[in-house]
Amino acid sequence: MLSGLKRLLVGRPLPTALARHERLSKITGLAIFASDNLSSVAYATEEILRVLVVAGAAALTLSVPIGIAIAIVILIVINSYRQTILAYPQGASDYIVAKDNLGTLAGLTAGSALLIDYTLTVAVSVSAGIAALTSAFPALFEHRIVLCIGAIALISVGNLRGVRESGKLFALPSYLFIAGFVTLIAAGLVRYLLYGAPTPATPPPPTVTSLSPITLFLVLHAFSSGAVALTGIEAVADGVQAFKPPEVKNARTVLAVLGVIMITLFLGITLLAALYGILPRDEETVVSQLAWRIFGGGMPYFYIQGVSMLILVLAANTAFADFPRLAFFMARDGYLPRQFSNRGDRLVFSNGVVILAVTAAVLVAIFGGSTHALIPLYAVGVFTSFTLSQTSMVRRWLRTRPDGWWWRVAVNGVGALTTAVVLTVVASTKFVDGAWIVVLLITILIIVFFVIKRHYDDVARQLSLDGYGGPPPITHSVLVLVGDLHRGVVEALQYARTLSPGAKAVYVEADPERTRRLEERWVSHGLGVPLIVLTSPYRSLIGPLVDYIDHLQAQGGKHMVTIVVPEFLPARWWQHLLHNQTALLIKGALLFRKNVIVTDVPYHLSH
Repeated sequence: MLSGLKRLLVGRPLPTALARHERLSKITGLAIFASDNLSSVAYATEEILRVLVVAGAAALTLSVPIGIAIAIVILIVINSYRQTILAYPQGASDYIVAKDNLGTLAGLTAGSALLIDYTLTVAVSVSAGIAALTSAFPALFEHRIVLCIGAIALISVGNLRGVRESGKLFALPSYLFIAGFVTLIAAGLVRYLLYGAPTPATPPPPTVTSLSPITLFLVLHAFSSGAVALTGIEAVADGVQAFKPPEVKNARTVLAVLGVIMITLFLGITLLAALYGILPRDEETVVSQLAWRIFGGGMPYFYIQGVSMLILVLAANTAFADFPRLAFFMARDGYLPRQFSNRGDRLVFSNGVVILAVTAAVLVAIFGGSTHALIPLYAVGVFTSFTLSQTSMVRRWLRTRPDGWWWRVAVNGVGALTTAVVLTVVASTKFVDGAWIVVLLITILIIVFFVIKRHYDDVARQLSLDGYGGPPPITHSVLVLVGDLHRGVVEALQYARTLSPGAKAVYVEADPERTRRLEERWVSHGLGVPLIVLTSPYRSLIGPLVDYIDHLQAQGGKHMVTIVVPEFLPARWWQHLLHNQTALLIKGALLFRKNVIVTDVPYHLSH
């Protein structure tokens, strides 16, 4: 039943030979890797306004200059990552680039920052998408956490179906979003030029009074809040090998187109919000207010809200595309559990998909599905990885000095300097608001990575054949643990004698009368295997057995003990509830004992 459900949700397994055919075209790749960046258009402007509004309505005019500054940073970072893709055609993950040029610690810092950023991307984007839905349908507001978790589950299932299939599922909403927001911006500008800002149909909120003076810190705080627009730019660089050949050319093209779309939509929404005098409100998003002022009610408004919700929810798809890939890189190097390097039935790193979904769902539940509560955690990680990646590229060009190295140094140098300044601003302005949590998590993750790596290195050292003189001589005892005499026990005895002609049966006595009956039946059936009875004054099964094993192994040398456990298995699942799970208890108790092997011999009942 479970297998059938898995096939229904995920699809039939794909052979490894089809991996190349699962790659993405430029059109599909843009939809998958750009959804995170595009989604930030729906809330980055609002985050700027939420900071500025504390200084009064007059401060809101600063939103446009701040938006232009952020757009310049986007342009610089886009060009920097286009250079990184050229240098690392097999995958330009910030983790790989930093580790290769600045060392292991820098690589792990970038990797941990990105893992945190991808998790927050899912939580923030889905929460923002559901916020767009509840803005249009306020009655759903109290169910936002359930809606968020349901959306995460749907996206994770889509990604478990494979990269190409998830691209097909999520490409259309991305392009519908672009078309809708281009139309919104164009209609808003035309309407403003012809008629000016319309009077809102509902009374505006009370005039905002100044709660704080306009200071440099306030402006920098607003800039850092809007800087969330840059999250996800590195996604294309991470996923170079997800594109069809020529991979580098296609990835660079997608990144350039993404930059143009991002800057256009972000600046357009920021300008419209300033022209129309939009104020941030808890119960309604800035985009919702703009759409209502420009289109009024009706289909255009609900179209904008619908595509906003879709792109915000599906922005999580970028993280689902890149988190498993980054986890694979780190698992390959031994810094994450090896399970992250395994491909699932549909040729995706399904363990990474599942872990990301579960972690993001927990975050949504903890923070109540609030975008504004999660935003302060958001930008520190991504700008940490940006800065390390661009600094790494500067060092690479200075070391290798290819043709045109000086202008490559200039491009990545400007990128490193810009992102470092933004990181400093974000960390200083948002540290108290929650950025300290990200700093702490990065530190904890780095420690965990080193512990995992040390474990794998230690395992490799202990298993290595270098300097190995061969195994010591061993002696072997085979014990069949019996609780009664039946067909399952007879077959287990037969199996044990194939392992050793000196196999013995062991019975732990809890009732002397029952022992006497068992011994009589044992002799009458002439099984040819000696029966050893271990007394148990306190009716413990495991204690006497462990003592007997210790007695055998104390005889000196390497003494292996194989415990053969007969177990009859009922035909139906519910029938297991009617029997003692003694075999399971024995296997659990002896599983981790040194030089002890537990072998289960099942006897299947027919009905």
